[in-house]
Amino acid sequence: MSCFCDINGLGKTYPTPKGPAVIVKDFDLRIEEGEFICLIGHSGCGKSTVLSMLAGLNPITEGVIILGGKELAGPGPDRGVVFQSPSLLPWLTAYENVMLGAEQVYYTASKLERHQIVEYYLSVVGLADAMHKKPGELSQGMRQRVGIARAFALSPRMLLLDEPFGMLDSLTRYELQQVLIALWNRNSITAVMVTHDVDEALFLADRIVMMTNGPEAEVGDILRVRFPRPRDRKEVLEHPDYYPMREYLIEYLSERSHRRGQFKGEVDIHTQINVARGENVIELMGSRENQGNRVNLDRQGQQASGVISSARQVRPGI
Repeated sequence: MSCFCDINGLGKTYPTPKGPAVIVKDFDLRIEEGEFICLIGHSGCGKSTVLSMLAGLNPITEGVIILGGKELAGPGPDRGVVFQSPSLLPWLTAYENVMLGAEQVYYTASKLERHQIVEYYLSVVGLADAMHKKPGELSQGMRQRVGIARAFALSPRMLLLDEPFGMLDSLTRYELQQVLIALWNRNSITAVMVTHDVDEALFLADRIVMMTNGPEAEVGDILRVRFPRPRDRKEVLEHPDYYPMREYLIEYLSERSHRRGQFKGEVDIHTQINVARGENVIELMGSRENQGNRVNLDRQGQQASGVISSARQVRPGI
């Protein structure tokens, strides 16, 4: 895969009566075409700020974003955004809300072609029988389905999602995660998603980017997720790498997220199962500063010993 989005030295500063408030500083990330990235970190660390700058909705204070070989300058239909709140126009039906964007993007298409595009995406997200209802007649989960359909109907080159399932109950969230990943598999759109949910990130992402605490937040660590695609939730949960990776993310958020300047290169976790001894040997391949450290990992009540080694060093900043 080739690099589609190159973020270099990204920073965001807001003026305040007490002086400049630096929210994000020296944020560097390269995103491959067709890759699914999840941003995680504590509240207020600047995840949504980074996403809003990627969307072109928030001016960049420092640094540059190169998107598809061109420097990003403002919002555009090449990026579809799904917000935490669906942000639908209440006087329009679900169909009309999606059509509003489709008319701007497919202005040379016929009315029938635009109708087919809108109807297709609303049907795919499960709203075939509710597309002519207004937002007030839809549940929160159904309104969010409209938001997802609206973003995909634009045929964007990049999909940006800001905690799209954060306001939903667990069952609806799981259903919409499956809807999202099914649509993403069909379209192979480069995606960046903000989430607080570690399990959600592991299910959806190719890489999980962990941010340091704010102010002056930056990339603190990156975890490579190698579960095969297309993904099945049961298979992901039963994968031997799942719990070691989950523990690694939780350990970062609880113990290391306050440290700036610690990122040396992404981490790749591989679990080897010793069938004869019934033991899990966890190998965390990452930065040399972690070499020789040991962590205790708990998988379904069984203790496993983890060894962090420098067996494989991944190039920093990728």
